[in-house]
Amino acid sequence: MNLALRPAATPDSGHYQQVQSPPPPQQQQQQQQQQPQQQQPPIQHQQQQSQHQFSPPPFPQQQQNAPYPQEKPPAQTNLNNPANLVGGAPPPSHFVGAVATSDDVGTFNGGSYRISHRDTNTILTIQLAVGCPMHAKPVGAMVAMSPTITLKGNVKFSVKKIIAGGELSSSTYTGPGELILAPSALGDITSIRLTGQEQWSVGHDAYLASTQAVVKDYKRQGLGKAIFSGEGLFVYKISGTGLLWVSSFGAIIRKDLAAGEKYIVDNGHLVAWNTSYVLERVASGGLISGLSSGEGLVCKFTGPGTVFLQTRNPREFATFLGGIAPQNA
Repeated sequence: MNLALRPAATPDSGHYQQVQSPPPPQQQQQQQQQQPQQQQPPIQHQQQQSQHQFSPPPFPQQQQNAPYPQEKPPAQTNLNNPANLVGGAPPPSHFVGAVATSDDVGTFNGGSYRISHRDTNTILTIQLAVGCPMHAKPVGAMVAMSPTITLKGNVKFSVKKIIAGGELSSSTYTGPGELILAPSALGDITSIRLTGQEQWSVGHDAYLASTQAVVKDYKRQGLGKAIFSGEGLFVYKISGTGLLWVSSFGAIIRKDLAAGEKYIVDNGHLVAWNTSYVLERVASGGLISGLSSGEGLVCKFTGPGTVFLQTRNPREFATFLGGIAPQNA
């Protein structure tokens, strides 16, 4: 340590006092390193205090082990009550439109499938395992297939089929290989999985294909439904277990109905349904003109159930094409 002398506070006194000169820089660094670091207050203790300040109050002694009450699910909107329709329309969360434009991919016992090129040029591609059979519409459904697939046709005469105007023949494709199917009209394809506990009604031209355990039969409708629903006197009755593929003219819209919920579909737009419906007149006009043209008669469904409908009416489209076709001079 260096000592230096400097004059006292009064320069005339002549006395000197000893002062301590600052150490050199290297010695300052050594002293700073030797000094013990100050202990900071523990952070954990501060966090515990802050958590204690914002933590919820504890349960009483008798309710410490009681669980929190479960949240109640939101109540389902009753769309049949006009008071629940804000602005005259259902809430946006309830709306389900034609959103099935992405590929539908799935599997079944003995193969897999993909629905692609939606929703007006849709094709169904099926990969079949060895010995797995597949039933399909006999006329106009097959687009292409692997040479390893075996095609077998059966012809069965039935009075019911003749009266219903159904196909007397059926086509069965057996794997292994790839099978591509498509409807005759410009439209979409959707799959319906059957569990053996439900029964579906399918329009006369909507059936495309099904797996082996699906049972296809005919179901007779009433005379009024046969004339004005656009589906004819007989429709397909589908039951069993497996996968069913149906096609449409235009896009397909799926509508799920709650218990007691009602929904109206115009005639000529039905594809498949598993709930009952009645014909109802919704438009005013003369009785004779309405019955002759079918105008004002619609299909009114009541839930619970599901309805698949198509966005185009084949008969109306045929009328449209006939109106714009050039007439012979």
